[in-house]
Amino acid sequence: MKLTIIGTGSMAIALANGLKDKFQLEFVGRDKEVLKLLQSQYDATTYLIDGFDISDKNIILAVKPYALQSVGALLKGQALNLYSILASTSLDKLKNAISSKHYIRVMPNVSAKYLKSTSLIVGDESLKEEVELIFGSIGSVFWLSSEKEIDIATSVAGSGPALLALVAEAMMDGLVKEGMKRMDAIKITASLFDGFAPLIKDMHPALIKDSVMSPAGTTAGAYGQLEKDGVRGSFMEAIARAYEVTKR
Repeated sequence: MKLTIIGTGSMAIALANGLKDKFQLEFVGRDKEVLKLLQSQYDATTYLIDGFDISDKNIILAVKPYALQSVGALLKGQALNLYSILASTSLDKLKNAISSKHYIRVMPNVSAKYLKSTSLIVGDESLKEEVELIFGSIGSVFWLSSEKEIDIATSVAGSGPALLALVAEAMMDGLVKEGMKRMDAIKITASLFDGFAPLIKDMHPALIKDSVMSPAGTTAGAYGQLEKDGVRGSFMEAIARAYEVTKR
């Protein structure tokens, strides 16, 4: 299957890195030099976006949401399937901007590069097989029942890597503050996250906490401080704030 990626930003590249071994890729963008690099790196055909014909193509739309209308105005023809990874961009907005026979909203994340993306899906359910084939190849796929749900979950599935990066950075800085070498702090924290992934899949967070925390121990002391500082509430408010942004 050939996939046409419109966009050359960081998310487009993360997807390309995950998809390149299973699909034939082509790129569409504005910058000739960037397209030249992508052509070499992915052995892909590249096209300038102005006047590009999307007729009967499988399009992965990976531009910035604010650019939807301007990008749509440059394209011609009717795509076969349009897979949009644009946050906060409804199916109706997509239909008004770009012509396609079928529409799907997808919210993957940058872990697609390592085949570990969490991809949220909503749209034409007749494409379930194709969606599983494409986005299942770069990680986990979750079909949701409404656009409201994909907007809510974007704060975790899409923005989550940035939020977890903040947690990781804070842990690293805490270790350095107490006297640990920076590189050791980075390696130890990265290893922690690697080991945490199977834990959170298998156990409820409260059970993980209870299994680690002993009376008056180090975990109890650290956990109590985080609760005192309102970290739990701050994360919940961050999710709410992210959802508010999708409704603009």
